[in-house]
Amino acid sequence: MDDLFVHTLRDIYYAENQIVQALPEMIDRASDQQLKDGFERHLQETHVQIERLEDVFRLHGVKVCGVNCPAIDGILEEADDVSGEVDDDQVLDAALIASAQAIKHYEMTRYGSLVAWAKRLDRNDCAALLEQNLQEEIKTDKALTSLAETHVNAAAA
Repeated sequence: MDDLFVHTLRDIYYAENQIVQALPEMIDRASDQQLKDGFERHLQETHVQIERLEDVFRLHGVKVCGVNCPAIDGILEEADDVSGEVDDDQVLDAALIASAQAIKHYEMTRYGSLVAWAKRLDRNDCAALLEQNLQEEIKTDKALTSLAETHVNAAAA
């Protein structure tokens, strides 16, 4: 279980760093100001999440490093492909939200597993930090849903 925990920790560390690289382009492509602002907040939040992950590595006594994660690479590539095919700004905003939620859902599954495993390994210190990241991802996902449902999807239609 410890090896699985460390591998998944390295997986999400890689993923968060890839997301930091992808978010500026998503911010640039968004036309809805609330969406832009949300992406900008999430970019700052992701930097803090990476710092927490680095703390978890140190607490657990393992080297801070990522491992290639084909899943997040595929999600980000698909997001880029889809947004590149959309000409209408309002439809693009809806597509960006859908892509961001695919990313969020991936992160939530990883953090949920990591929290459970950290507790099983009696690493409540690590679990507490990972739980913070999980709760932020859940909050961001709910905010994206609200934004889509209140006006972005209607404007795209």
